[in-house]
Amino acid sequence: MSKGNTFENDFLKLIFTATAIANIADNAAASPLTSLYVSLHTADPGEAGDQTTSEATYTSYARVAVARSGSGWTVTGNSVSPAAEIAFPAATGGTNTITHFGVGTASAGAGKLLYSGTVSPNISVSSGVTPKLTTATAITED
Repeated sequence: MSKGNTFENDFLKLIFTATAIANIADNAAASPLTSLYVSLHTADPGEAGDQTTSEATYTSYARVAVARSGSGWTVTGNSVSPAAEIAFPAATGGTNTITHFGVGTASAGAGKLLYSGTVSPNISVSSGVTPKLTTATAITED
């Protein structure tokens, strides 16, 4: 089973840019999310994981809020990417090898993981390193 290409694009726009899908879904809830939270992971959090599964642990790490709008995300051809580079806090201690990223609903804690993907090349984090996801980072519906 798969979604139609037009609906895949519409679905990504609903999730990432809060754009309604006519006659199906809207963003008119009492308190819709205004940001999604991007996380870094040292292993694949998997479909059963949450935002804390294998999450980075270097000193000063924190998730980054990205606006649910066209200024935060670019949706084209059934794929979504950050509209600008996502820079995480620079490491002030500890080390991690970042292999995956996630997009979820919470700024901290075991929030709902909406999507996850591979970081390639992996990012070796140690003191002074600022991990970044570029605008080439993509999530594709198919």
